[in-house]
Amino acid sequence: MFPDNNIIKLKNIKFDIEKLTEAYRKIVHIKKFDNAGGVVTNICSISLNRIEGDPQSTEGKYSWGRYWTRPDSNGKEVERADFIDENKFSEFIPEFSNTYFKYVYDEISNIYKLGRTRVLKKEPRSTLSWHKDPEPRLHIPIITNYGCRMVIEDRAYHMPADGSVYLTNTTKYHNFFNGGEEDRIHIVATLPNSNVFNDSEFKIENKDQAITV
Repeated sequence: MFPDNNIIKLKNIKFDIEKLTEAYRKIVHIKKFDNAGGVVTNICSISLNRIEGDPQSTEGKYSWGRYWTRPDSNGKEVERADFIDENKFSEFIPEFSNTYFKYVYDEISNIYKLGRTRVLKKEPRSTLSWHKDPEPRLHIPIITNYGCRMVIEDRAYHMPADGSVYLTNTTKYHNFFNGGEEDRIHIVATLPNSNVFNDSEFKIENKDQAITV
């Protein structure tokens, strides 16, 4: 088991950070970031995939998703937001098909089953809630700064924007804070039905592919 290692960096796959940045600059001229109509604060998204034939599955509640949190001093866990069937997200957004993101999406899809795949913008000097998700997340940093940290349980991690791909165990309580003075931009994908942080599956499915961070 890897009880203290909740982030795994894939070592046999790495993308061109300049092309990732260029693709990001392209899509923000095509699509605006979505914050679920103001429901979500300090973070917003642009979807890279959707439910096949359903353009509305890129906005509103689909920019967020079910999670659990402990919001106040009594420490009681509560469930928030609607359930989303991540397995239905299989169609890449046609408007972005001529960007480097399509290549990235196809390459990652050859390794993992992806659910919602989004470009997430985390605003400067802001944090997420302390929460856990139904499934792990895959991260590809595009723009970051040294003040950006993902905290999973009692450990903080920094993921550099160098084209690397990270798997994060967001089924455990975590948050993300941007302590810098510029937006943090990551590609983030859900990994539905994944048990990647189980030791036996890690050894079988990812042997020689990854290192723990």
